[in-house]
Amino acid sequence: MKYTKVTKAFAELTPTELYDILRLRSEIFVVEQNCVFLDADNKDQKCYHTMLYTGDELVAYARLVPAGLSYNEISIGRIVTGDSVRGKGMGKVLVQAAIDDCDLFFGPQPIRIGAQAYAIKFYEIFGFKTDGEHYDEDGIDHVEMIRD
Repeated sequence: MKYTKVTKAFAELTPTELYDILRLRSEIFVVEQNCVFLDADNKDQKCYHTMLYTGDELVAYARLVPAGLSYNEISIGRIVTGDSVRGKGMGKVLVQAAIDDCDLFFGPQPIRIGAQAYAIKFYEIFGFKTDGEHYDEDGIDHVEMIRD
C-alpha cells in the first residue's frame, strides 16, 4: 500500500492535520472502542506526531511522547489505524515508523508503551516485552511494555 509519512512537532501541525488527528483518534478510541475519556490531555503540545496518509486521508497515527511526560522513558501512544487500512499491514508500518522517529527525535533509548493486552503479541514483533501487571484503562485491559 502506497503511503506518505509525515512527522511534526505540535506547533508545526497545520489546522487540517490537527483536525485529521483528532478525528481519527475520536473515530477509533471514542466511537469504535466505546471509551468515554478526555483525549485532549494537554500532552499533544509537547509531543511529535507521526502520521501516515494515503492520498489526503490520514490512515494511521502515533504520538511520540518525551521522557517524563507519561513515563520515565520516552513513549509511543495513541497508536491508531483507520478502518480502511486494517488487516493490510499498516499497523506494522506505523509502529516501525514511530520507533524510527523516536530514535531520530529523542536518540536511541528504551521506549515504554501502555498496550492493549490483546495486542501484546503484535508489539513483541518489535522487541517490546511486558513489564508489570495488567490494568484497566477506560474499560480495556492494558499492560505496560518496554523496548530496550
